[in-house]
Amino acid sequence: MKLGSIILIIFVGLLLMILDFLVIPGGVVAILGVLCMIAGVVTTFILYGATAGTIMIFAVAIVTLLSFYFMMRTKTWRKLQLHTQIDSKMNEISDQLKVGDQGVAVSRLAQKGTGRFGDQMMEVTSLQDFVDANTPIEIVKIDQNEIFVKPLK
Repeated sequence: MKLGSIILIIFVGLLLMILDFLVIPGGVVAILGVLCMIAGVVTTFILYGATAGTIMIFAVAIVTLLSFYFMMRTKTWRKLQLHTQIDSKMNEISDQLKVGDQGVAVSRLAQKGTGRFGDQMMEVTSLQDFVDANTPIEIVKIDQNEIFVKPLK
């Protein structure tokens, strides 16, 4: 095996580590990358001796550290980042809603869904398993920002 092949194996290992870091999280691909890099260093030791193997260890360590350093610093990766901000709000329960108020389920309540109380649309939680859409509902409990309802029978 020539030195070019060994460097290619180490380069593939480095690419696998970067791929795991950016695209495929979980560590499996990074482990394969580290194994490729180790295989390249061990092959260098076997074929070219201790001096070349030691030089290869240091070269691999420096190239790996520099690549991760520049990967984190460059503006190239900012294109892959999410730049949107969350501007939505939690259910803000108005003082007008209280226990005992009646409304209608706008959507099917499979534990959670939307209910209409007068002209207000609110996210509600059903105390029963499922409540079909257009079923009359009643507020049973208001806990912080969550409205619990039951169907009227």
